[in-house]
Amino acid sequence: MDTNEWTPAMALETSGSYWAASTLHSAIELDLFTILGDLQYDIEDIVRRIDAEERGLSMLLNALSALKLISKTGKKYFNTPFSKTFLSKDSRQYIGYIIMHHKHLTDVWVKLSRAVRSGLPVKDREFLNDKEHLENFLMGMFNVASNVAPQVAEKIDLSNCSHLLDIGGGPGTYAIHFCIKYLQLKASIYDLPPTRPFAEKTIREFKLTDRIRFVEGNYLRDKIEGSYDVVWLSHILHAEGPESCRTILQKAVSVMEPGGIILVHDFILNDTMDGPVFPALFSLNMLLNTPSGRSYSEKQIMDMLSSAGVRNLRRVPFQGFNDSGIISGML
Repeated sequence: MDTNEWTPAMALETSGSYWAASTLHSAIELDLFTILGDLQYDIEDIVRRIDAEERGLSMLLNALSALKLISKTGKKYFNTPFSKTFLSKDSRQYIGYIIMHHKHLTDVWVKLSRAVRSGLPVKDREFLNDKEHLENFLMGMFNVASNVAPQVAEKIDLSNCSHLLDIGGGPGTYAIHFCIKYLQLKASIYDLPPTRPFAEKTIREFKLTDRIRFVEGNYLRDKIEGSYDVVWLSHILHAEGPESCRTILQKAVSVMEPGGIILVHDFILNDTMDGPVFPALFSLNMLLNTPSGRSYSEKQIMDMLSSAGVRNLRRVPFQGFNDSGIISGML
């Protein structure tokens, strides 16, 4: 988003941008792109497959066509190459889970002013107790990370490492791709019990059950056991306040072997805290959804790592999805 030269038209477009987002959310929720598949359908065919009223469905289809998310020729509707690749559940590159996670977040984003005034989260329920929301979140993280993890594995040299600890690894995407890249590597995914079924399912799908294990635990409350020569923390720190971040990093360092590598992957702000745009907006998402989470700057993360005894700190030359970055260090 280039906001260097704001105009009234841009302000109004931004203000109403949730209309387009809601249109996409609805199409994913109705599984419209999967239903279209490789074929062309007229409105009557789609009405029967979705069990919807023709008036509303035709408006949705025409709006999606205007957004270039589906194509329309005469009275026939069909997937674009993009929607077939990324928005159909029949594709391995499906990103609909994370889109549905964003839909869940709309309930709290409308309460942003309340959160700003109180400094407290406004979410009404814990998504770990909501099976559908948890699935959308974990599988959404898996889908997004699946596009990023192979690039990360190419940027980070783990050829001399033997055992990786993935703290808060969720479905295990990064652990899986590190193990694919480095055949000598084993990995342990450390996360809460509800994430185990999702992690073990993905580990089985990649045929890595002999090299990757899941360890149940809470990285804030529980002691982390074992000894590792590389520790990976992806999108963990932003959910916590500074004190908890320091606790997590101290625990990570406590299980590292001398000379071990620690890697922090997150949406990283610049040191003036006012950019890039996505990490700045994501910090508001943490305000809405967590008691003390936020986006951190490169300097803040490096200072926390340094306080934990980590040295040789550097920014890895990598820019990921939504301006994610990686900071590495050694014990």
